[in-house]
Amino acid sequence: MTKIIGLTGPTGSGKTIISDTAKEQNIKVVDCDIVARKAVEKGTRGLEALIGVFSADILNPDGTLNRKALAKKAFSSAENTELLNKTLFPFITELVKKEIEGSAVLLDAPTLFESGLDSICTAVIAVLADKELRLRRIMERDKISENDALLRMNAGKPDKFYKEKTPYIVYNNGDMAKYKNEIKKLLKSLLEE
Repeated sequence: MTKIIGLTGPTGSGKTIISDTAKEQNIKVVDCDIVARKAVEKGTRGLEALIGVFSADILNPDGTLNRKALAKKAFSSAENTELLNKTLFPFITELVKKEIEGSAVLLDAPTLFESGLDSICTAVIAVLADKELRLRRIMERDKISENDALLRMNAGKPDKFYKEKTPYIVYNNGDMAKYKNEIKKLLKSLLEE
């Protein structure tokens, strides 16, 4: 039986470090952000569904998705973010289930609970970090303004949401050696259960 460990948390919290640590321990990582990109490639049902909801204004001239145009519309309100998620989750979930194989899998999914993918996990780890630190990380990672980064942060769930959903909470506030060590121990423990 495949053990599936879910990995989630708000944007900018530092989930990538856990994914990298899992790979070092020979755990297959399924990155839902990558899967989500496949779900909206040119000609896919996912992209057609997005056009149906947000209009063809979200396309580049070549018919591919213009991610900035979509982000501007999708993160402009809580309702639009919810609409984005409802539209894409079925396509992403379908592709994720095709990727799961092996004895141990880490499912890196920022919207794990919202998509319902937590139901296939044997355990879920949530990564949290201080808001100011997350803001800096998002601005640097995505090369966006503070305002755009705040829009993305505010479109996500608060820390309380994750704390209510899983007992496995880790904090990524800077001490990288301590953080990686904590992750290695937690992954080992969850896979041995």
